[in-house]
Amino acid sequence: MVKMGRKVVVAVCTLNQWALDFEGNIGRILQSIQEAKEMGALYRTGPELEICGYSCEDHFHEPDTFLHSWQMLAKLLESPTCKDILVDVGMPVQHRNVSYNCRVAFLNKKILLIRPKMLLCEDGNYRESRWFSCWTKDRQVEDYYLPRMIANITNQTTVPIGDAVIATKDTCIGFEICEELWNPQSRHVPLGLDGVEIITNGSGSYMELRKAYVTVDLVKNATFKSGGAYLFSNLRGCDGQRIYFNGCSCVAVNGEIVSRGLQFALHDVEVVTATIDLEDIRSYRTSIRSRTHLAASNKPFPRVTVDFALSDDEDIHLTISPPMEWKYLTPEEEIELGPACWLWDYLRRSGQGGFFLPLSGGVDSTSTACIVFSMCTQICDAVEKGESQVLYDVRKILCQSDYTPSDPMELCNRLLVTCYMASENSSQETKLRAMQLASEIGSYHFPIVIDSAVSAVIGIFTTATGLVPKFRSKGGCPRQNLALQNIQARLRMVLSYLFAQLMLWARGRPGGLLVLGSSNVDEALRGYMTKYDCSSADINPIGGISKTDLKTFLQYAKSRFFLPSLSEILQAPPTAELEPLADGQITQTDEQDMGMTYAELSEFGRLRKTLHCGPYSMFQKLVHKWSNKCTPQEVAEKVKHFFRCYAINRHKMTVLTPACHAEAYSPDDNRFDHRPFLYRVHWNWQFRTIDEAVAQMTKDKRGSSREGDSSKQDSAPTSVPSNIATPFHLRRDRKGVLI
Repeated sequence: MVKMGRKVVVAVCTLNQWALDFEGNIGRILQSIQEAKEMGALYRTGPELEICGYSCEDHFHEPDTFLHSWQMLAKLLESPTCKDILVDVGMPVQHRNVSYNCRVAFLNKKILLIRPKMLLCEDGNYRESRWFSCWTKDRQVEDYYLPRMIANITNQTTVPIGDAVIATKDTCIGFEICEELWNPQSRHVPLGLDGVEIITNGSGSYMELRKAYVTVDLVKNATFKSGGAYLFSNLRGCDGQRIYFNGCSCVAVNGEIVSRGLQFALHDVEVVTATIDLEDIRSYRTSIRSRTHLAASNKPFPRVTVDFALSDDEDIHLTISPPMEWKYLTPEEEIELGPACWLWDYLRRSGQGGFFLPLSGGVDSTSTACIVFSMCTQICDAVEKGESQVLYDVRKILCQSDYTPSDPMELCNRLLVTCYMASENSSQETKLRAMQLASEIGSYHFPIVIDSAVSAVIGIFTTATGLVPKFRSKGGCPRQNLALQNIQARLRMVLSYLFAQLMLWARGRPGGLLVLGSSNVDEALRGYMTKYDCSSADINPIGGISKTDLKTFLQYAKSRFFLPSLSEILQAPPTAELEPLADGQITQTDEQDMGMTYAELSEFGRLRKTLHCGPYSMFQKLVHKWSNKCTPQEVAEKVKHFFRCYAINRHKMTVLTPACHAEAYSPDDNRFDHRPFLYRVHWNWQFRTIDEAVAQMTKDKRGSSREGDSSKQDSAPTSVPSNIATPFHLRRDRKGVLI
């Protein structure tokens, strides 16, 4: 009896690659291929640009990057690990003096196809057209002349490059690359209509809070309407930039997820497989009659025929992968895991010996400390599960070859140094809160007093000018008051770097520490920070997270990590403690200083960045959304106040500490939020347009009131609350900024 194979085992891979780490990257690729073979797969696909690393950026302009990528491909072609398995990898390729982001498919020392990316990503943190061009020749291929080092291995002079598919003995494989899945004209639509049954996507998709469902829905929908199998392979980790690639590699069949990888993890290589019945795809497709009618007239793709089958005649023993439910992490869990993994990648790849954190006892620095503790917890869990690379990295960081971490608190004591930097304006309550938290997470903690340093710096100024600046509460003007606050904040930054360089020396260990920042995304947006204070650090794990989300994270972390001190920290009002105390009590709070609440800041941020609102558009949206709590005049003044503060403080974003990207309204000036840093802060025309809208709304309201009750007198215009600034009234915030 003639038998026909119908079941195939395919593998998708999640790799933690590092830009320009060619040897490390190729080692992880080979490990993934080996694991795929051991799991029975005959086809392996991987993430985008996995050979060189996605974030090479302007290194893609260098010939060396292309040369070394081909050298690594040569190693793959020659490796016995790659024998008898169809593999496609991501790498940059130049064709006719044009650079392309490509997938290269090969089998048994033969390159089958080079498939260039056809749609590039240009939004968010992506700038792909700076380095690559789209392949624009629909369903066309050309001859690509192989480098001699490759030709000597494959005995091929040319191979096809372009928009083609691979036809095996039993099925057909097509390709998308990252953005092509997100685009309205995704390639999987015509590929599916042309009978391509397996579609792969090598991706470089990064984390944003509450966004994991987007990719999953797109992958499921890619096969829901017209059937097929979709193989999504994503990067995971920090490969040298502010973003964290968030894994979630998966396989979907006929609109259902049948296999998936983790979103966050410390291990560098994760391979998941799926067993697919090709006949399920065929019957699903033929049952959708409208789809079959379209397919009958679909323009065909060029096919590269290969004498190889993904199925086996003796496949009756294989069990088909059943549909599964995707359980999404909560935002609190994403904050717990994502920035912690980002910190781990940065620490182990930076060559430093741990972290130094100024711990103030407030929500922000506490959140940073808890994320480091989460990192330590994940490390201990990974070592317990036998992750040899994690154990190797820990021992390398600590310079102790026989050390094995088992207790997160003990590991945290080795990796995290925390310091409470008190001044005469600091309260006893925040000092005790910082000390209690440090004892609960196990960090190496100590307090210092910075008053002598502050006095010394002020003494230099007094010697030079003969003047003694005073706080406002002691008769000083606003400029004096703010200068005295800022010198405290900036000295804390200087002392942080001093201790970061010398604390391991003091503890008898080699190396230095990375200084951690702890300013949140809302403070950056508002500019509510002293330039070159403790917001200036090496890296910042919470710089892409809102104050509101950080509070809910700490509420979650309190029970997750058994940290009772978080209750008191959450109840305390946010304060910088830079002005003199009154009877031992704080006299300033953040929201009072800012002139807006953190909830309002988040609203402003999302409208400004995510919905692309200028002052007038923001007013138009908020005047209705906030109509139950604010008059139009009050909304107008809030919007104006925000934009004045934003414009005056935008220059601070040019020196913003690199932070783990996690929020869609991040004001990061490096690449995510490209805007001027020198503004006309009065926004004359924009604010005048708002004023005209307020006047019109007030007039309309009066008119409707007359119509409703002609016997009543006209109501007086809505008064402006005394705490709301008039349109061009200027005052200064606690950071010395004119607002």
